[in-house]
Amino acid sequence: MKNDRSIAVVLFQLGGPDSLEAVEPFLFNLFSDPDIINFPFAKIARAPLARLISSNRAKKVRKHYAEIGGRSPILEFTQVQARALEAELNKYFAAQVFVAMRYWHPMTADVVRAVEKGSFDEVILLPLYPQYSRTTTGSSLNEWNRQMASSPLRNITVKVVKDFHAHPRYIDAIVSKVKSSLEQFSRKEVHLVFSAHSVPVSVIEEGDPYMDQIEATVDLVKRRGGWPYAHTICYQSKVGASKWLQPSLHETVHTLSAQGIKNVLVIPISFVSDHVETLNEIDREARKEAELLGITHFEMMPGLNDSRPFIQALTELVLEAVQAGDKRLIASNL
Repeated sequence: MKNDRSIAVVLFQLGGPDSLEAVEPFLFNLFSDPDIINFPFAKIARAPLARLISSNRAKKVRKHYAEIGGRSPILEFTQVQARALEAELNKYFAAQVFVAMRYWHPMTADVVRAVEKGSFDEVILLPLYPQYSRTTTGSSLNEWNRQMASSPLRNITVKVVKDFHAHPRYIDAIVSKVKSSLEQFSRKEVHLVFSAHSVPVSVIEEGDPYMDQIEATVDLVKRRGGWPYAHTICYQSKVGASKWLQPSLHETVHTLSAQGIKNVLVIPISFVSDHVETLNEIDREARKEAELLGITHFEMMPGLNDSRPFIQALTELVLEAVQAGDKRLIASNL
């Protein structure tokens, strides 16, 4: 039965440039993030360093976006997810779902202003990063808190879904996608490659749970799926010269080729929407490399996007948060 509560839900995502001209300013926003670039005296050096990095990387990154249509599809996918989630939630209470992107539009500040215009009993914050890292979920929530500091919303009840890496419905959603992807191999022996966005090793050494949660998600997916196939966890999208989580997707493709493996399914395990990391880095670059190395059948599992099982997972996460007490409230400085 529908009740009379009014709930705002905010979905957080990374964001992506909506044109090739937006690539460099998008990169500047990314590398200006204090949760990404942080070192002694960083407050002084961060902006010029971000300007230098974004300028140097823009040409290469523009090429990647040009190869997938000239822009990132992540906002469109997230908006479709938001509308589907909103429709499900409105079966239970009055709900409005907003989308806040970290590094491109709609920016968090604009979303805070939009939520202020509503009359909500509480706000549920749902970062679309299944595995928690301070560089993703933490960054999005810290930005929300900064924008909330002077907002009339600061007195409203706010609950946060900090991660959902082990949520049963989320695991079901991945298993369903893997099963449909495996059908393309006609019962052949397949090596499963679970690829996650990499983070600096220093972040993990400081206590970030991201790597442990990636491994936990993979273990749950493998157990739930019950497949007899071998698997590898690897990482992608490294930036800069510092040490990041390994092995890389590039190294993994070479290793599997050297082992004589011919059938590979790549499962983007830390991404819930298709974007440049899946559509270009995996489905174009890694695919081409695999073919050149003699891997004869290479497939990528599509993103969860607006699949029915994933929308059901998001719905349960919000319903559980609404029903929860203060245990889901989260402090600033994540």
